[in-house]
Amino acid sequence: MSNLVWFRRDLRVADNMALYHAAKSAEKGLIGLFVITAQQWQEHDDANCKVSFWLENVRALSESLAKLNIPLLLADCDSFENTPAAILALAKQHKCSDLFFNREYEVNELRRDKAIIANCQAANINVHRFHDRVAVPPREIKTKDGRFYSVFTPYRKVWDSRVSEFIKPFPKPSKQNDTNIKPTAIPTQLDGFDFSNARSDLWPAGEAEAGKRLKKFANSIAAYDDARDIPSVPGTSLLSPYLAAGVISPRQCLNAAIKINDGELRNLAGPTTWISELCWRDFYSHVMVGFPRVSMHQPFKLKTNQLDWRDAASDFEAWKNGQTGYPIVDAGMRQLNQTGWMHNRLRMVTAMFLTKHLLIDWRLGEKYFMQKLIDGDLSANNGGWQWSASTGTDAVPYFRIFNPFSQSKRFDPEGKFIKKFCPELKNVSAKLLHDAAKLTKAIADTNSSYPDYVVDHKFARERALKAFKSLK
Repeated sequence: MSNLVWFRRDLRVADNMALYHAAKSAEKGLIGLFVITAQQWQEHDDANCKVSFWLENVRALSESLAKLNIPLLLADCDSFENTPAAILALAKQHKCSDLFFNREYEVNELRRDKAIIANCQAANINVHRFHDRVAVPPREIKTKDGRFYSVFTPYRKVWDSRVSEFIKPFPKPSKQNDTNIKPTAIPTQLDGFDFSNARSDLWPAGEAEAGKRLKKFANSIAAYDDARDIPSVPGTSLLSPYLAAGVISPRQCLNAAIKINDGELRNLAGPTTWISELCWRDFYSHVMVGFPRVSMHQPFKLKTNQLDWRDAASDFEAWKNGQTGYPIVDAGMRQLNQTGWMHNRLRMVTAMFLTKHLLIDWRLGEKYFMQKLIDGDLSANNGGWQWSASTGTDAVPYFRIFNPFSQSKRFDPEGKFIKKFCPELKNVSAKLLHDAAKLTKAIADTNSSYPDYVVDHKFARERALKAFKSLK
């Protein structure tokens, strides 16, 4: 009988734990499976560009698997509820004795997988699950009394002591016995999604592209500690969409960084900082498993449910469209809307502006980001939003409120990034872009169509402080 390997957010053949073990034990061939759940993706607010990117990578995966005699089949299900029956039917049709897949950690995904395991067990099909989406499995790191960590620094210390146990890469599988099954054609369109503005020019699909980006980043990682905060330069890895879709593994990224870091986790500033970012990625998955309420629209700090968030539709629209009157905020939002990606420094700036300056519920911002981001990932997106809103684990103190002008002066001093995405400001001097008192006059002097402030910074700051102080 054949083995069946179910691909989810692990769209690669190299260093894929489930694929490796499925291929290793396959005696009569191996069959790949990818399940399209368009309705579920819509309910999860997955962006058009993200779903387009997934399908492009599924196509690239299918081509890579075909070279290994592994046909990739598609199952089309409306939602997760229909997935267990569809997988069981396909396994029976092709006489598969074993199902292999890599774990997912979100609440809905866990429920779906539990149902699939029950179905398979009832049909005498063996199920094999692996931790592949993170470097260190979420439950491997606990406090001395067995609890999940809610603060990053102590988590990182334990992570440092354990990570070497989990990052040995898995080789690409060898060519398999031919099953004489033809792979399913990958769709180029999907009902409910609009791929007309997908930016495949910015985000080419495939493992080869991910590997190329990792190699390029490795050559410049020495400057990462400083360059990562400058949105006008390519100072980040630009690997987040590939990590989110599993086109490259966290093990591959960590091993590359550790090699540059002379075999250490903490050594040279650039690779050490990037390793810390990869650890943050694990940490947010750890938090989601330990405190599942964060993936169910609840804050980690439950008392912040008492916050009196404003119902301000016009302000929310101004924020979404990059029309707040704060140049660095607007440039960041326009980058998101135009490219499906936003620089990490600006994710913090824009998120804190929505939650602190506009006092609008972080959940609205979290949802909007997911609807736009090509690298949208529930744990990382939720973790970042709750950090910025001071509602989450290890969150920024509520009284720390970024001044957008200070942020732009520090991280975009020449205004290159701002002027790229806010061309109405091209004739305003860089110095005035960072001066709240003089920007309005400079806009009038240059006949710019750039909008006025939606809210005064000092007033907004005092309003946010009052709201947070009122919590019991």
